[in-house]
Amino acid sequence: MTDRISRVLPRRSSPTPKAPRAPRESTWRLWKDLSPLLRLLILTQLAFNIGFYAVLPFLAEHLGTAIGMAGWLVGFVLGLRTFSQQGLFVVGGWLVDRWGVRPVVLAGCVLRVAGFAWLGYAAASWAVIGAVLVIGFAAALFSPAVESEVARQAVAWEEEGHGPRTRVLALFSVAGQAGAFVGPLLGALLLAVDFRTACLAGAAVFVLVLAGHLWLMPQHIPGRVRVRKGGGARVLLRNRRFLALCCAYGTYLLAYNQLYLALPDEVQRAAGSQAPLSWLFALSSVLVVFAQLPVTRWAGDRLDLRRSMAAGLLLIASGFAVVAAARPAGWTGTAGLLPAAGFVVLLTVGQMLVVPAARAWVPDLAEEGRLGLYMGALSSVSGLIVLVGSAATGSLLDSGLPAAVPWLVLAAVPALAVALLPRREGRAAPAA
Repeated sequence: MTDRISRVLPRRSSPTPKAPRAPRESTWRLWKDLSPLLRLLILTQLAFNIGFYAVLPFLAEHLGTAIGMAGWLVGFVLGLRTFSQQGLFVVGGWLVDRWGVRPVVLAGCVLRVAGFAWLGYAAASWAVIGAVLVIGFAAALFSPAVESEVARQAVAWEEEGHGPRTRVLALFSVAGQAGAFVGPLLGALLLAVDFRTACLAGAAVFVLVLAGHLWLMPQHIPGRVRVRKGGGARVLLRNRRFLALCCAYGTYLLAYNQLYLALPDEVQRAAGSQAPLSWLFALSSVLVVFAQLPVTRWAGDRLDLRRSMAAGLLLIASGFAVVAAARPAGWTGTAGLLPAAGFVVLLTVGQMLVVPAARAWVPDLAEEGRLGLYMGALSSVSGLIVLVGSAATGSLLDSGLPAAVPWLVLAAVPALAVALLPRREGRAAPAA
């Protein structure tokens, strides 16, 4: 079994040498070089996010106005959705290793269709909570399945001499961001009818994804071996290098979460309303869609995975520092929004370096045959860090300290996380 896996994910007892500098290639050429399975998985990520973001950005307003939930209950429902998704990624990853990619993805699609349809007709609080839990758990199934298989196929693509694996993972990120950009636009159009129509349209997207995977996803993916034995969680918890990567990645997610926590306060202060937020979010999405592949190509030619993550975390830290430096001036209006725009740009460029590198690093640190578990754990551990860190950030923003202090503290977190990154790349030892 180990021999079969090692042909796709070879052991690395020494630092990974830099991949040879590949010739410049267009996105279309890169797409043509991918295997049919990789194309299917990347298109799956695009469709997932279109269906998801056509509904979820408008959920809070629907719960508060159409259903009449109290504010605390709306927040509770949204928190349940996050927990049932991010918190259970590790469960979805374990199921992928146990049963394979195809059945887990199909089960996730079925649950997502059911959840969106249920949400469209839910009128009572208990029904909304049930639908939201089903929607979240659906993502906890198919996201680790898709992400782990994309990472595994990206390693194989690299070993075949096509170029750094981060290019495949960058294209995967672009597809997800494009879906996150198109989804709300589709949802806004559908809301002109009603929220139920948006939900049913989201369900229809996942029906198409389900049909595509039933038709195109192979029953058995070459090189992927199902793990029947237990003990994977114990080995994972002893894998200090992987847990260090999770913590560093968690600081990135905590920083990214400030788009929804610290940034709205800054925009409100500078502009007198939160209307410019939508433009800043659009700026972030457009940057990822158009700049992710060039940034990844540049980093792949010059940086290994650790240096790419370190550079990304330092860029993110500098974004917070820009706002901290400008706060004492108290600028408002257009000038007051420039530091916020600088923060968004630096955070987004840092994200372009961190996310593909982190996902590309996991196969080197994962135990043999446990890639799904480790990819799920990366999201779950990082999500826990965001949960704790966001509560602390909220308290910091409300503490009454000088305006620059919270932003300086937030700048220090990703900067210090650079020291957590594992020093050398290599694969974990197999389970005893």
